[in-house]
Amino acid sequence: MSKRLLTLAMSVLTLGALTTSVAEAGESPVVRTDSGPVRGVLTSEYRSFQGIPFAAPPVGELRWAPPQRPRPWTAVRDASKPGPRCAQGEGIGSPSSVDEDCLYLNVISPAKPTPRPRPVLVWVHGGGFTSGAGSDYDFERLALGGDVVVVTVNYRLGVFGFFGHPGLGRDSGVFGLQDQQAALRWVQRNARAFGGDPRNVTLFGESAGGMSTCAQLTSPSAAGLFSRAIIQSGPCTIDWPANGIFPGAPEGKLFQRRSDVEAFGDAEGQKLGCADVECLRRLPVDALLPLPFNAPAFDTRLLPTDPAEAFRAGRFAKVPVMTGTTRDEGRLFAAFFPDQPITEARYQQLLRDAFGDKASVVAAKYPSAAHGSPGNAFADVMTDRVWACSEVEAQRHLAARTRTFAYEFADRGAPSLIPFPPGIDPGASHGSELAYLSELGGSPAKLTPAQQKLAALMIQYWTRFARTGDPNGEALPKWRPAPKVQSLAPDRIGPVDYAAEHNCGFWAKL
Repeated sequence: MSKRLLTLAMSVLTLGALTTSVAEAGESPVVRTDSGPVRGVLTSEYRSFQGIPFAAPPVGELRWAPPQRPRPWTAVRDASKPGPRCAQGEGIGSPSSVDEDCLYLNVISPAKPTPRPRPVLVWVHGGGFTSGAGSDYDFERLALGGDVVVVTVNYRLGVFGFFGHPGLGRDSGVFGLQDQQAALRWVQRNARAFGGDPRNVTLFGESAGGMSTCAQLTSPSAAGLFSRAIIQSGPCTIDWPANGIFPGAPEGKLFQRRSDVEAFGDAEGQKLGCADVECLRRLPVDALLPLPFNAPAFDTRLLPTDPAEAFRAGRFAKVPVMTGTTRDEGRLFAAFFPDQPITEARYQQLLRDAFGDKASVVAAKYPSAAHGSPGNAFADVMTDRVWACSEVEAQRHLAARTRTFAYEFADRGAPSLIPFPPGIDPGASHGSELAYLSELGGSPAKLTPAQQKLAALMIQYWTRFARTGDPNGEALPKWRPAPKVQSLAPDRIGPVDYAAEHNCGFWAKL
């Protein structure tokens, strides 16, 4: 039988079986995907399948190529442990890897049978487009608390996911985003086999995962692959002071023009002794891994225009969206700056670097004494200038064209992702909401009873939104659509004047 006929036959078997996994009581569950059968793990509460290939290994000639369908298999494949992490350096709680064969996903769902397919949430991990893996997040509580199917995915990172070169044409700089779409297409083909509803898929992610989700909203090739979106700390409109502190993409923008990415890729390739892509494909992972490619490109097939500009023009999928940030986003990033603790002199210099002759105006608005320390003041400048006011703009564009719910995670006693240096209080820093929705790195965060209650509420909000496009439900504190912003903290659930809290009027005039 040809590979094409074998794939077609297995697809028919999958559609015929749908949710009828062929495990006997007490046995590990077996599910037939459109590529072949997989055996997962069954507990009294949930079913888990890990390390399922959703695309062929992107190695050899497939390095820097659009993802291809995986080769079908016939024997039952073990799906009890995650696949390899994509090639990456060491990140926050994220070990390094030199694996290019990494396009795998994981599925978790309640063990209890359901009379109708469950909503599906597809998680895109963060990590600055350079680190992380889907398996870093255990969404058991989300799956069980909301009665949903959760899929976590890997995608190519750094130079392997966002490299550009004139020899790659209009695919330059978006291979990682192409992987995400390949995973979403896999979900469309296979969701029913795992008890999920392919007509009710929510794409969600945090940080680079949120930025990816936002970008996918503007991608023509993502049309129909998901019906709702949750953007956590990743507005498309985010930018950085062009000459300053938080150096980002060229000119301070997140998304880069393809021609710029290609020119940079060509120059870096020449330094490695390669004049063409074929030569670069022959180089070992270690030789390429240090190259600094960490932002998606536009003017590509996947992203015809800069997603920030697409948002401003209203050119994005008109699906329900939930979007938000943490109260103190910048605290995490400030903690990584050198020369800690940040002194008053260092704070003033950072302001001059970022804002030039307007630094004194910013310093007067954000005096160290009012923020507890120079380090906190610096972090709060970045929270407001980089994250919060960009989020306000994104919310405005979304709410004008589609049903939108906005939040601010404001638990300043939340567990932090890293130990913080003296002079910077963690607060509700970047990523601090993650422990309320998932277990990170296989170990649950130590939440107080009040925080556990908040976590349960957030799970209800997130999964109600996934189910209906509206986070509200019986016995849940009312959440009004944007431009209202819902504050999420143990001692406060309700509207907050988000733009005023973050001085967005001041930044708009600066």
